[in-house]
Amino acid sequence: MILFPAIDLKNGQCVRLIRGDMSQATVFNDSPAAQAKTFETQGFEYLHVVDLDGAFAGKPVNADAVSEILAVCKIPVQLGGGIRDMATIEGWLGRGVTRVIIGTAAVRQPSLVREAARLFPGRVAVGIDARHGLVAVEGWAEDSELSASELGKRFEDAGVAAIVYTDIARDGVLSGLNLEATMELAEAISIPVIASGGFASLDDVRELLKPERARLAGAISGRALYDGRLDPGEALALIKAAREKA
Repeated sequence: MILFPAIDLKNGQCVRLIRGDMSQATVFNDSPAAQAKTFETQGFEYLHVVDLDGAFAGKPVNADAVSEILAVCKIPVQLGGGIRDMATIEGWLGRGVTRVIIGTAAVRQPSLVREAARLFPGRVAVGIDARHGLVAVEGWAEDSELSASELGKRFEDAGVAAIVYTDIARDGVLSGLNLEATMELAEAISIPVIASGGFASLDDVRELLKPERARLAGAISGRALYDGRLDPGEALALIKAAREKA
């Protein structure tokens, strides 16, 4: 199980939102690169970065901030937000992003996901962001008619590296992960699933490490890390201990 610290980018700053609402942004660091370096120093092994402005614009907006993160960090970075064509995918992977996350385009252009996964094995993930069980797109501003499992099943044979599943209603509100819905998706497909939205405390880490959650590849934590509710050292120590037992 990998614990991914989240860096959400808005106007070149590191922020956290409430349920994806851009008007409810709290700035936690003016330097995303410095925040990324802090996470790396704390012992995290993989960063989760989202270009929030890009998700709404449909193209990269915070490219400079992402480049600065890539310049200072040696650990891998997965990036989502505004990745909707092959040129953007190729551009980010060529600049050092380890894995791109495709969200809106996975709903509207599934062939793009398939082609990218074929060209770049192990480096393409799908972001499934759900509100009341239905997938949301365009920076979560619009709802589709697809369920999370329906979308996930579309890519069963595509070679997708992972599914990042976010419960929008829980994102940023520290209410705990929606493991019931996440596990439902994980059990419906063979693609590794990463849980996101609502990560609140060490209790979430302990829950994720239970044998019945073994199908999950990891989880993403944002606000809980920034406001001190989740101690990085304690969380990573629990994960390390669990790995050593396995």
